[in-house]
Amino acid sequence: MLRTEIPSPLHPSLDRYSTRAMTAAFITDQQGAAEAVAAAGDDIAAAVDAALPRIARGGRLIYVGAGTSGRLGVLDSAELHPTFSWPRERAIGILAGGKGAVFDAVEGAEDSHANGASDLAASGVGAADVVLLIAASGATPYVLGALQAARLAGALTIGLANNPGAAVTAGADIGITLDTGPEVISGSTRLKAGTAQKIALNTFSSTLMVCLNKVYGNLMVDVRPTNVKLLARTVALTRHATGASEAVASAALAACGHNVKVAIVMIRQGIDSAAATALLEQHAGSVRAALGEGDLI
Repeated sequence: MLRTEIPSPLHPSLDRYSTRAMTAAFITDQQGAAEAVAAAGDDIAAAVDAALPRIARGGRLIYVGAGTSGRLGVLDSAELHPTFSWPRERAIGILAGGKGAVFDAVEGAEDSHANGASDLAASGVGAADVVLLIAASGATPYVLGALQAARLAGALTIGLANNPGAAVTAGADIGITLDTGPEVISGSTRLKAGTAQKIALNTFSSTLMVCLNKVYGNLMVDVRPTNVKLLARTVALTRHATGASEAVASAALAACGHNVKVAIVMIRQGIDSAAATALLEQHAGSVRAALGEGDLI
């Protein structure tokens, strides 16, 4: 049996626990998710290093999965635009069963190898793209079909699975094994396995965005202010990075369309919006380089 399917030896009488003991069992078991991701840290870093050149030359991130794994891929792809101003068309989530499967389980959709291949091919996948193939079992036919199509297109393939020796990790250019073992509720990979996938995807995409100059220090300076909360955040970020007053920060942001990067360079360099924008363009969007600070580490 797959390790993710084996009944946990730790809680054979789970249904007899008090609610407090039961919640403690679930919470404690989830800690194993972070440990599994930590053990795969080198592979995640290798995936980022391999993805960077393709993404830097215009490639896309394409996430493929079924069920919980697919929904987590869709979630990661959707969050890159508001967090890092990443173009929506360059982060795509492909889910077995289509968009409706985000809200309602489409049973059996994961069983078609052909649909996985055709759905990925329909995205126009090419050699510049990075395809993340996510499957707790590591053997989901839909995901393996997409893997085959991605490899035929020359895309970089990154396989994530929660079982050692899985087909998706063995067949991908880079395999990431998140060995979370048995679940508290046997086979329910929406639990610890899903948590590990979420952490791994967060880590991969966030590291990639930092490397693409979407962050200054640890500040989210490429945030897109699409609501009142985020608008206030742009002011706070600009003030933190420059030491400017709220009035100065707000004025700079207003002058540059609330682009935090540009506002920081405007204030710190004492230049206008056009000059700050040009300076950032000269340095591939790096605030640190535009300020002439160089690397700190």
